[in-house]
Amino acid sequence: MEMSKKSPLENQITDGVIWKQLLAFFFPILLGTFFQQLYNTIDAVIVGQFVGKEALAAVGGPASTIINLLVGFFVGLSSGASVIISQYYGAERPEETQKAVHTAMALSIVGGALLMVAGIALAPWSLAAMDTPADIMDFSITYMRIYFSGTIFSLIYNVGSGILRAVGDSRRPLYFLIVSSIVNVILDLVFVLGFRWGVVGVSIATVASQVCSAILVMLTLTKTPRIYQVDIKAIRFHGTIFNQIIKIGLPAGLQSVLYSVSNIIIQASVNSFGTDTVAAWTAYGKIDGIFWMIMSAFGIAITTFAGQNFGAQKYHRLRKSVTVCCGMAFLASALMSVVLVVSGPYVYQLFTNDANVIDIGLRAMDVMVPFYFTYVFIEVLSGAMRGTGDSFIPTLITCFGVCVLRVLWIAVAVPMNRTIETVSMSYPITWSVTSLLFLLYYLPGGWLKRSIAKAGFPPEDKTQPQ
Repeated sequence: MEMSKKSPLENQITDGVIWKQLLAFFFPILLGTFFQQLYNTIDAVIVGQFVGKEALAAVGGPASTIINLLVGFFVGLSSGASVIISQYYGAERPEETQKAVHTAMALSIVGGALLMVAGIALAPWSLAAMDTPADIMDFSITYMRIYFSGTIFSLIYNVGSGILRAVGDSRRPLYFLIVSSIVNVILDLVFVLGFRWGVVGVSIATVASQVCSAILVMLTLTKTPRIYQVDIKAIRFHGTIFNQIIKIGLPAGLQSVLYSVSNIIIQASVNSFGTDTVAAWTAYGKIDGIFWMIMSAFGIAITTFAGQNFGAQKYHRLRKSVTVCCGMAFLASALMSVVLVVSGPYVYQLFTNDANVIDIGLRAMDVMVPFYFTYVFIEVLSGAMRGTGDSFIPTLITCFGVCVLRVLWIAVAVPMNRTIETVSMSYPITWSVTSLLFLLYYLPGGWLKRSIAKAGFPPEDKTQPQ
């Protein structure tokens, strides 16, 4: 099949009005992330209301933390593919785009298989290592093992949607997630309320929804006539492209792991407070997830913008898009803080009616929510740098500023004052320090000059006056 090239109308990322195109790209990503978050939130609401707080703690507590560690590594690793694809697509290099697409799909299949084996085998040991309370241990093992049985499908969707976003299509991944979320809700109700399968039912519903989203994204990629079409028979690793993906994606994957490790240490600290605190932390994590999906959407949007404009050698436009994106993210974080401060007590009641659990959760929320704005530079600046292929130094900054400092806080401050407020303070403190470090690295501009030289691009800017 002859594959058509993109037209100017399909690539407004490198030519359109920046704020309009950022919003047009951002909102489908945001809604898509919302529906992805809806998977676990609905699971938590249903088990919390109809199974019990032990099941709530199991579905969203230690098990989810370990899942995020393992899955996050491979999703971070595969993000290198999205960067490479966006750069080649912006530079209008179809042959390299094709190789990058098929290498990315090969990575999703191999990575998913490895994750499945590791997750199923290591579930009991990893949960025990986190001091998971005995009354939720069996639930947690069950949830982890069933979830990991479907990780191939999860990675196929994540990589496939990353390909679509890399070429500027953020709408179809949204449509796929809406469909799979509906499937998840229906199966949750059938398996938990109808069949009384509890945590098993929630787990199976989540896997089924992931299978659905993977099928939809693969149908789209195999049927498209565009230069990012996937040919099943052509899926394989291309050495040079794979090396480029690893150079960009490995730091992002390791960063995700270190984030998760620090969260595991925090989760272990939370576990030591007992089941009520674990349940409260779990519920807060679902509420807090709304903020993270907004920031994640800005991060994905700016990575694609930076990648395509870098590939098109429009460096001034790249930096201007970063400034615009930061402004939008600051506004969103401020609005989110106000909404959660006002509605927090009512939102918690969606998950549980236990007064002690709600009280603990609100205390944690009061510490973190007012400081959401301190996280903005971490997501936006690191996303922009990653889009140009500069991922090593941003990873080091994040690892020190967030992960190392957070672990030190838990090790030193929490033993001196064992409260949920002290645990929660680890977040705003490390967000503030890391954002400052990112500003100090970004503003001089040396990172962009090095990326241009490394890519072999001429230093001349091709941005057209607007």
